[in-house]
Amino acid sequence: MHGSPTLWGMRRSPREEKALSYARDRRNAYGGNSKAARKCIPRRKRLVNRASRHADQQLLSQATGAVDPDRAERTQQRVEGRERQSWRKMPDMPLGLVLKFKRERAEAE
Repeated sequence: MHGSPTLWGMRRSPREEKALSYARDRRNAYGGNSKAARKCIPRRKRLVNRASRHADQQLLSQATGAVDPDRAERTQQRVEGRERQSWRKMPDMPLGLVLKFKRERAEAE
């Protein structure tokens, strides 16, 4: 029965399915509480974006008063040229690696 064609192609053996699962499935290996990421990741993104908006506002607040084209041009260049803060979530590890590290740690104990 293994290897018979289906609508989507060839069927895989359970061993092949398990190997694909270990390669494709990902796990959070950061080390914190597994449920905390649901709150921490959006919070971190929110704080970084807020800091960027605050820095932009600080630059723009200096450009108040009468319109001076040179001053407005310099301010615009500073705002557009400023490197924005960024934050990216650390990518999750493949399940196979996570299980390998767990086995190694259990053997070491």
